[in-house]
Amino acid sequence: MFFGLDGVEVGLIIVFLCLFGGILTGFPVAFAIAGAAVMSFAIIAALDSAGLLIHYAVDTGSDAYRALTATGVHPDKISIFRYPELPTYGESVFPQGWEVAVDRNVSFIVNRMNERVLAGQSIETLLAVLMFVLMGITLERSKIANDLLTTMARVFGPLPGGLAVSVVVVGAFLAASTGIVGATVVTMGLLSLPTMLRNNYSPELATGVIAASGTLGQIIPPSIVIVLLGTLAGDLYSAAQEQRASVAGCTDALTYLGEAAVVSVGTLFQAAILPGILLAVLYGLYAFGYAMLKPHKAPPIQFEDSVGEVITKRDGLTWLLVVPALLIGGTILASSVNVVGSQSVIVDSYSDAGASADLRTNVSDQCKASMIELHGQERWDAAVAQQAEIEAAGGAAASERLTPEQIVEARAALVAAAAPIGTGVAVGFLLLALVLTTARGVAPSADPKPLLIGFAGIVAALLVDVLFIGPLTTSGTTFVLLLPPLLVVLWACKYAMGLLGQNDLLRVVFPPLVLIVAVLGSILGGITNPTPAAALGAGGALMLAAFRKLQEEGTGGKIVIQAAFAIVIMILVGINFDLRIHRGDVPAQDWIAYVVAQGAYLYAMFGVLFSCWVLFRRGVLSPVVRETAKVTSMVFTILIGSQLLNLVVISFGGEHYIQEFLRSFDSEVKVFLIVMLVLFILGFVLDFLEIIYIVIPIVGPVIYGGTMDPKWVTIMIAVNLQTSFLTPPFGFALFYLRGVAPKEVTTGHIYRGVIPFVLIQVAGLALLWAFPSVVTILPNLIGH
Repeated sequence: MFFGLDGVEVGLIIVFLCLFGGILTGFPVAFAIAGAAVMSFAIIAALDSAGLLIHYAVDTGSDAYRALTATGVHPDKISIFRYPELPTYGESVFPQGWEVAVDRNVSFIVNRMNERVLAGQSIETLLAVLMFVLMGITLERSKIANDLLTTMARVFGPLPGGLAVSVVVVGAFLAASTGIVGATVVTMGLLSLPTMLRNNYSPELATGVIAASGTLGQIIPPSIVIVLLGTLAGDLYSAAQEQRASVAGCTDALTYLGEAAVVSVGTLFQAAILPGILLAVLYGLYAFGYAMLKPHKAPPIQFEDSVGEVITKRDGLTWLLVVPALLIGGTILASSVNVVGSQSVIVDSYSDAGASADLRTNVSDQCKASMIELHGQERWDAAVAQQAEIEAAGGAAASERLTPEQIVEARAALVAAAAPIGTGVAVGFLLLALVLTTARGVAPSADPKPLLIGFAGIVAALLVDVLFIGPLTTSGTTFVLLLPPLLVVLWACKYAMGLLGQNDLLRVVFPPLVLIVAVLGSILGGITNPTPAAALGAGGALMLAAFRKLQEEGTGGKIVIQAAFAIVIMILVGINFDLRIHRGDVPAQDWIAYVVAQGAYLYAMFGVLFSCWVLFRRGVLSPVVRETAKVTSMVFTILIGSQLLNLVVISFGGEHYIQEFLRSFDSEVKVFLIVMLVLFILGFVLDFLEIIYIVIPIVGPVIYGGTMDPKWVTIMIAVNLQTSFLTPPFGFALFYLRGVAPKEVTTGHIYRGVIPFVLIQVAGLALLWAFPSVVTILPNLIGH
């Protein structure tokens, strides 16, 4: 033994020393991790063969152990940390020899590479990383970030600290469109830092706000961190809850929890939105407050260039705030009183028939006691009563499938309860109405007649929906009836878009905003999962960049715009029509919809390929592809290297040892605080990729195996990693910024400037700790 340490403890120290030493050598991190795995295993194997590593384990054959288990203590809860008085015995860390450990590691490597890198369930989600990286790098290289910074500076510049606020706003935009911390920090450092310094901004405030805003990509969706964390969190939470159910005496997690132990990347995206906005708002408030207290260090700047027609406060308040608020509020009110709502009359003959209690009640006595402790006696009694009613009616099996008469009755009930206006129609025309109101607000002196005609078309469309369209109306008939007023509204929107295009702010902000809304909206709305949404974002970014290049050439971009409309048409047709043409009886309207969708798909693909050709001709596509390949290769290589290191830790019992230590604490709050502190410290020297792939799999079974909401746990980890990106002296964002900062900006300026934002991050973590609903409210609302 070394210094009285357990053999496993010595092994863990060797692994971490090899890992940090490998990183400090300057080798690429991915290869340093893999090399650290090989070297640490060789050292541990050599020491173990020499008899120097002795691990002390609880003697499960002792009388004291049997007496303890006889009292009802589950074996999984017994460890040397929780019961140090139990007899122990010494053994080597490789009881069967290091040769057997190598053989097992090779087998595990093959299985894990297949599961997590080549063909596992998480591969489809990991493909989203490639698409989001391509999306972000394309937007960065196409100078869209430059336009955003310039335009936002014009808008916020006249305010105290306006340039700093504009950096926060653009940082949030870039976070939602790139998700890459290094790219965002470098881009804003190159574009905004010289401008802020020229306008007498404090170097501390300038560097601090740039570094902090750049790290918003860690948390604001679509975040690569959340994609990678989500793929692990889903597996860890499911396995940990199954283990928790087993300890509780139940057969599975679904029985014990009363719900499936599932957490998805899409759900985590929903959970991350409000925390990301919260941090951005706190950054902006600090910058504004700093400027109010020290106006000479963050002076207002007046730019000569205009951002569009000067509007009065009355027009701006009316058309940009009051009228949109009334439209949105009116739609929500109409939805609450069932004027707007679902018109679906689909009856599932199985799910609508199969009644079941809230909780499974046919369980063992131990499981029953555990479930009552978890859910409460009242909910258990309610579940028992529900089950009794089901059995009195003949049991769930007797009503598994509805009869044809029951299906007709259920459909008639849905028809009677259907809202007069469909949700899709209401939301679609609401968005078109907001386009018209915004155009009126930014150009009050323009001719309002086309806009009024557009509003009349919207009213006509809603009346048509109320009078002529019902729940049983086919999609084809609905389309034909709504087409005339829709054409009128689209004609008005075309005029409105011309007015909006004259406003620099909307012209610059609108395209990336639409792309962000399309990507996140498709995920949050449940239309698709993150991978297709990421593909949509990547294609949209290519088209957006190509459109910008074509505008610079003065050749327009009609093909790109038409391709974008083709994508919209394809999505709308896919949502409203059944495109499965191989089914038995296909109506004519579905055949027509299928042909339209295929045509839109082909034209959209042509538009993407045309955009790629434009970017290739302008020398943009090649560096984008190279950079995307570089970043993606780094991510997956680190994934492979980290798997090797994890297997080394598992092979000598290090993972089990750490988990036993954490489980020895009586409070899961203490455990989570310890893990958060360790992650924060490791964030000084390790990138988020290494932490996610090396540390989280070890501690995850413990922190995801308790009563804490897995969404909240994951978002807290993401915000914690974001904080470590900023913290001196090793914060990665600080190194990114140091690399592009002018000579007059010292490292001391950067360190001093970022400290207030680290404190804001800690305050944000405290707020999320005190108010978990900030994380959970949006997933709960959307989920229901």
